[in-house]
Amino acid sequence: MSKDKNNNQLEKEEVQSIVSDDKAKELEEAVEGSNIRVLSGWLKYTFMSIAVFGALFHLYILNFHPIDPMIFRSIHLAFGAVLGFILFKGWKATSNKVTIFDWLLIASILYVTFYIYTNLNAVLSRFGTVPQTHDTIVAILGFIVVLELTRRTSGWTLPILAGVFSLYAFVGPYLPGILNHRGYSFDRFVTYIYKDNGIFGVTLDVSSKYILLFIVFGAFLQMSGVGRYFIDFAFSLAGGMRGGPAKVSVISSGLMGMMNGTSAGNAVATGSLTIPLMKRVGYKGQFAAATEATASAGGQIMIPIMGAGAFIMAEVTGIKYSEIIIAATIPALLYFLSVYFMVDFQAIKNNMRGLKRSELPPLKGIMKQAYLFIPIIILIGALLMGFSVIRSGTVAILACLVVSWIHPSTRMGLKKVLQALELGMKNTIQLLAVCACAGIIVGVIALTGVGQRFSSMLLGLADNNMLLALFFAMLISIILGMGMPTTAAYAVAASVVAPGLIQMGLEPLSAHMFVFYYAVMSAITPPVALAAYAAAGVAGTDPFKTGVTAFQLGIAAFIVPFMFIYSPEIMMIGSAGSIILAVITASVGIYFLAAMVQGWFAGASTNWIVRVLLLVASLTLINSNVYMDFVAIGIAIIAVVIQRAKRGTDSSWQIDKAL
Repeated sequence: MSKDKNNNQLEKEEVQSIVSDDKAKELEEAVEGSNIRVLSGWLKYTFMSIAVFGALFHLYILNFHPIDPMIFRSIHLAFGAVLGFILFKGWKATSNKVTIFDWLLIASILYVTFYIYTNLNAVLSRFGTVPQTHDTIVAILGFIVVLELTRRTSGWTLPILAGVFSLYAFVGPYLPGILNHRGYSFDRFVTYIYKDNGIFGVTLDVSSKYILLFIVFGAFLQMSGVGRYFIDFAFSLAGGMRGGPAKVSVISSGLMGMMNGTSAGNAVATGSLTIPLMKRVGYKGQFAAATEATASAGGQIMIPIMGAGAFIMAEVTGIKYSEIIIAATIPALLYFLSVYFMVDFQAIKNNMRGLKRSELPPLKGIMKQAYLFIPIIILIGALLMGFSVIRSGTVAILACLVVSWIHPSTRMGLKKVLQALELGMKNTIQLLAVCACAGIIVGVIALTGVGQRFSSMLLGLADNNMLLALFFAMLISIILGMGMPTTAAYAVAASVVAPGLIQMGLEPLSAHMFVFYYAVMSAITPPVALAAYAAAGVAGTDPFKTGVTAFQLGIAAFIVPFMFIYSPEIMMIGSAGSIILAVITASVGIYFLAAMVQGWFAGASTNWIVRVLLLVASLTLINSNVYMDFVAIGIAIIAVVIQRAKRGTDSSWQIDKAL
């Protein structure tokens, strides 16, 4: 008896250890910190000072003293580059010291920024048209800085893709068909890209105004204890259910992932808490990692922040941000519902139980701290009331600070405020680099006109068949997004694919939401599934196999974009009754598809006949049509009858065997 009591105590301490922020931080650094320097001494304080000043500078400019967009974006890039070359090593094998090459890159970006500031009119008039030699040198230096910063923070994929697109600007005259263009001189190309047509275009504009603001907001949530409360809330709510830790992963990744602009980063941050617990209650490491990856990818479509991609959508389409988050609400919930069904079926099949209530955060204490949701509520309320995104985000940051003072355990003093500002700038570096590098690709597409020609090709292949066009658009969006963070994946896909869908008659919001959804899905689609690879690193499992499992878990979500194209009610378009009916039928369709994938329906495992029936029923429910709904119900009834008959046969066999 004493031994069992001691074991229970050890288990409880193990869970508390796993749930602690310190443990999460250690695991996160172990997985993704191999190319990050451990700063100390004067360099540590220099980094902190630059980061804090940079965050305050952005908040001041955004709220009180706007400056020329080109200057603001160039300074934004300079802050990210200086901090990035101090923090990230050039090569993993190098020492922890900042090298002479790093200082040269820092000096280069500072010189480039100074040149833009002092020669703004000349830059705006000459770059991309009649550049001088000095202009070209400045653009080349800036170009190199962006590519190297992106390589250090996000790997080779995006810089290589940017290099391929850049090469296309010169080899176009020698290519056939739609790829052919007249070609451009080196001077004109490099200065055109290093302007507001390319690197300083929409993507970096969004980074400087919105992404940084909400990453700072996320840092304040973390430092004020709200972020930890999200995790505790998820554990208290779902930890005791069957397969509880997997459901905790779904909930917590949705709450935390919306503030994190990368699916992979979210997978590491929350996966370091949830993956060990999933393995402990019986999930295999591969399934645990895949669940976390799938849920983390979904964080990018979770309102109200949607991992920063929504800000780019608002800038590109001209649609109000509040309209975008309203339209994205039901699709996001359907995504997480699909993942929830997947892990629930897995728990049923394996007879898994949740954690004991004694091992979970007390529900009474969680409810007492419900006021920690206030910053999120204020943010959503301000956006829906029509306040600007910048004003809403700033007020939400201040709300974090105020709410933290309600209880001594969460109180933010000057030290924590400075740490939050530093963390916000630090976490912005990667997305800033990605946005700048994605600007190169967007700039080449605009310069060569290949995007428009690609849209024409899409129309030709589809032969004005919308379903076929959507299928091609899905494939292209996923392929373009592989190996890239969500923000860059969407920016590129939106430039290439969305115009063609709009030309075919789709509303801009529907077309861009469709592309955005699949850009997010690229993070869990083999062979390059970044979120799955990151989660596999935490779980210690095979990355590719984890990616395949994540794809299977998320496959029900792949149907959601088709649902909101053929049933616009899912995007809150139409009467209240039609919207409610569309949501119900969509949820049932996702349930059928999840049951088909997991091979479990009506209380028993399924054979191939039932799986086919469930697949047909789920696809029938894509279109919001009453007659099709009745057809789906009829198919489902047949599946239930077959399952019941199968269960009866299995029971008889068990009785005969026992006799």
